[in-house]
Amino acid sequence: MEHIPVLLEECISGLNIVPSGVYVDGTLGRGGHAREIVKKLSSGKLIAIDRDADALKEARRLLADDNSRITFVHGNFRDIDAILENHAPEVDGMLFDLGVSSPQLDDSGRGFSYMHDAPLDMRMDRLSAVTANDVVNEWPEDELRKIFFEYGEERYSRQIARAIVKKRASEPITSTYVLNDIILRAIPPAARREAQHPSKRCFQAIRIAVNDELGAIAGMLEAAPDKLKPGGRICIISFQSLEAKLVKRAFSSRINGCKCPKELPVCVCGFVPTLKLITKKAIKPRAGEVALNPRARSAELRIAERI
Repeated sequence: MEHIPVLLEECISGLNIVPSGVYVDGTLGRGGHAREIVKKLSSGKLIAIDRDADALKEARRLLADDNSRITFVHGNFRDIDAILENHAPEVDGMLFDLGVSSPQLDDSGRGFSYMHDAPLDMRMDRLSAVTANDVVNEWPEDELRKIFFEYGEERYSRQIARAIVKKRASEPITSTYVLNDIILRAIPPAARREAQHPSKRCFQAIRIAVNDELGAIAGMLEAAPDKLKPGGRICIISFQSLEAKLVKRAFSSRINGCKCPKELPVCVCGFVPTLKLITKKAIKPRAGEVALNPRARSAELRIAERI
């Protein structure tokens, strides 16, 4: 499936692009958002970051006509502070799309999907040490149960973790199809007939663990706002509740972070707000976009501005 940039118009509008400005696309993917950002620039530039070297290579090809205005960086957005030290002390806007790109899901060799038989990999950066094979075959049963429950919100986490440990005791679990079969056999028959594929939650949980996605998001949220110029915007698209909670909490801490008792007439803790919300409620895809791109259904865009 072709990768379609989610909430494209809303992101470009939300960034409030200045033609001479410097912008960051922290999750370049196949460059759908980046292409539209660059169209708005004259003397400005875009710093395009992705942890997936394959995505970066393909984006370079797809954006070849705009390469003079784009600096491509192979890196993790959790290191946004260090990355920008080498390219720009401050920027006019940042965009982070926290979803897994369609090409990653659809690449039958990457192991992200239960729909293709592939080795258990799931690394966004192929240079990373930990793979899905390591998680499934080496992590303790209680740790598996924990990630299935916390990262996948899987109600049968205990049964699935137990089934995985039992299977791997006799032989290693090496493929997505084998893992999918274990999950299906571990849950009640009624759960197998639910609208959402029974393996989706566990595959999501393993992917999050392999790539330390929540840790990366937390690191980015801690550092990124401080690299914005006053008036600069940060736009973040989340796709599931764990991501959304991190974004909402990080924005709130910079907007409403005063720790003084409510009865005090003035703040004495020294808190100074550094962001203001542009979107009081998350922006969600319109029905037409979801019809064209069903994977956009759960997307939520939140925008804040540096003050």
